[in-house]
Amino acid sequence: MGAFALSGAGRAFAQQFDIPAPIGPITADGPFRWLDSGDQKATFYKAFFPEYAKARGIEVVYDGLPWNEINQVLPLGIRNSTAQDVFCLPLNMPPAYAVTEGWVQAYDDLIPDIDSFKQGFPPGAFLEGLNVFNGKTYGLPYTSARVSSAFTLYNRKFLTDAGYDPEAKPLTWDDFRDAAKKVTDMNAGRAFGFIIGGNQVNRWWDTVRTLAQTNGLACGDTSIGNGIDFRSGEVVFDADEIVGAIELLLALKADGSIFPGVMSLNAPQARAMMPQGAAGMILQGPWNIPQWERENPDFDFGIAPTPGQGGFTIVGSLASASNTMFINSKSKNASVAADLFHYLGTEEGQTAWGNVVGSSDPPVFPQAVANSTMSDRSKATLQMFEKTIRISPNPFARNPDLAEVAKVYQEPVPNAPQTIQGLFTGQSSDVKGALTKLVSATNMALDAAFKTAKDNGANVSRDDLVFANWDPTKDYVASDYEAL
Repeated sequence: MGAFALSGAGRAFAQQFDIPAPIGPITADGPFRWLDSGDQKATFYKAFFPEYAKARGIEVVYDGLPWNEINQVLPLGIRNSTAQDVFCLPLNMPPAYAVTEGWVQAYDDLIPDIDSFKQGFPPGAFLEGLNVFNGKTYGLPYTSARVSSAFTLYNRKFLTDAGYDPEAKPLTWDDFRDAAKKVTDMNAGRAFGFIIGGNQVNRWWDTVRTLAQTNGLACGDTSIGNGIDFRSGEVVFDADEIVGAIELLLALKADGSIFPGVMSLNAPQARAMMPQGAAGMILQGPWNIPQWERENPDFDFGIAPTPGQGGFTIVGSLASASNTMFINSKSKNASVAADLFHYLGTEEGQTAWGNVVGSSDPPVFPQAVANSTMSDRSKATLQMFEKTIRISPNPFARNPDLAEVAKVYQEPVPNAPQTIQGLFTGQSSDVKGALTKLVSATNMALDAAFKTAKDNGANVSRDDLVFANWDPTKDYVASDYEAL
């Protein structure tokens, strides 16, 4: 008889699953254990795993942990040989590092007709250097990264009263500022134009970078590519678009249009205040949508692109690196892992995923989005992302040896999020000057990391960060890497 254990509290989402026949013999040795970052993913697994465990006659243990805990417990588990059978990698850890260090195993021999299985995924889901190494398949890319973490979610009544309809006409930066001020003035201290989880430092760079990209900036957002314009390989933290985005937030602050006390709020707390009528707008991600629809069904909210001039938000790969799953090289339950990977890589499994998770971590299969029962609002959001988000080059797909650079790279302090947070709180008032210092410090840190990696035998150069054929208005795909 199957068994299921949950790590942490939570009520499973009401959903029935049609568990298919296994792809091959299931040989379980002890509980099968799965680790990811929880949140809306946990909503799916807390519903799915009990039914899967019963169908297979095994025990499944699901651990949904915050990223800061994953970053600590997974490396420790690898060293102690106690890590879960399947896991996502710590944030900013290149998969190449996990492969070369022997953390993970390929699953080509575990899934029958692996080539046909992979051909069912959209182009770009599997790339050498990201989830394929030396022709062997390591990572399962089952959710799409074509997602903005800072698009416009707004209280429809507040924006309508202020004379704006962002769904019909997306906001420019001037519109954004004006709408925020009007919402604040019209509600006389009962509500404010804009709210942000200012205590969660990454929100500052996510917000500023996305605002800047919709105004024309093109740069990477991950690891040693963070802040790099891949057309030139240059660090562009002090670009005019970033300066302008920070000055926009400072203008909202000067107008009194930002909810007071944002520096004491993290992102989930700021999100929770929107249905309470505390603010007119927030720039966050699609994970808000199913949660608000489920927990605050009377909250009338709209979705729209990030304020700007119609530029494209840039993300680093088609598949979400944070949700790409890997099989522990020492797992005694690899047959279970492969069976689950296969299910999640079929249209049936992807549709079941979309039914529960919605737009939070959307299926990587576009057809599964269309087939799913996710809300019309969620589907409209993902359709908007298809139009407004483009895939950038990923340096690790070009040269996996760059993992050796990332392993020793020490981000400067203050980094981009800390610099922007400091400018907002008044620790510094010279926007351009603070960002130029950040560029200089980042270049020094990158040069040091490349030198150390080369001294250790890695075949790397900062030229590996230059993709002269990148057109930021188009997705960077496998043929573009081949053309370099």
